[in-house]
Order: sequence, then structure tokens, then C-alpha cells
Amino acid sequence: MKKTAVLVLLSSLLAGCVSESDVAVTDTQLRNQRFVLQSVDGHSLPAGETPPELQFGEKMQLTGKMCNRFMGDARLNNGTLKVSKMAATRMSCADPQLNALDGTLDTMLSAGAQVDLTASQLTLATATRSLVYQRVTQ
Repeated sequence: MKKTAVLVLLSSLLAGCVSESDVAVTDTQLRNQRFVLQSVDGHSLPAGETPPELQFGEKMQLTGKMCNRFMGDARLNNGTLKVSKMAATRMSCADPQLNALDGTLDTMLSAGAQVDLTASQLTLATATRSLVYQRVTQ
């Protein structure tokens, strides 16, 4: 009987534990944070003069640059980031990879991307794409 009670207690305690990756990212965690793109679909970006970036404002305004500059109103819902009212410049970039990434990021943010946040990294992912950003400390 005592062994059963101990097992039930331990099981209850373990069931109550939630790993960090199971907890949805919140607005508060993203506000006033800046991130620089590190990799796309598991491939590191070549070192460039000005790395692509994302920045979240106080009221979840998202601004950033890939090849073009963009901004919009970001919303989080159950770990999915969507950006509405997206505005962007429409310049062609000399780097074909950045040109393609402009479209990729626009599609991801418009349709919704799953967000994972650790102490130093922000990952935006869909079923087919993954962008990993490094947090920039001010």
C-alpha cells in the first residue's frame, strides 16, 4: 500500500512538470527584443555586411529587414505568430537568397508560423521551412 501511494505521488508530481518547449511563447517574452537571422532550414547564412533581422516593439509591432524592410502588427495565439497589416518596400536585392527569403518570411508571417523561444534563439517554423534567429542583447 505504501509503495502504491509513493508511486501515485511521484507520478502526479512528474505529470505536473512541463518542459520549456511545451509552453507557448507570450507577447511579453518578445516585446522590445531584437533578433538576427542565423540559419534557414538548418543551413547557416554566409556572413554579410548587414544580417537580416526582426524586432518586436512595445505593442508587438514587428519591424525588420531581409532584402526589403517590413513592418506590421504581430499577434501570438497558442504559439503561432501572425502579422497583419504588413507593409514592405519592394526593391530587388542583388543577393538571390535574400530575395527568396523575403517571400518566404512574408508567407510565413501572413499564414502563421510556430514560434519557439529559448534564452538566446527565436525559431519561426512551418511544415516546410525553419528560420532561426539569434537574440541581440542591447
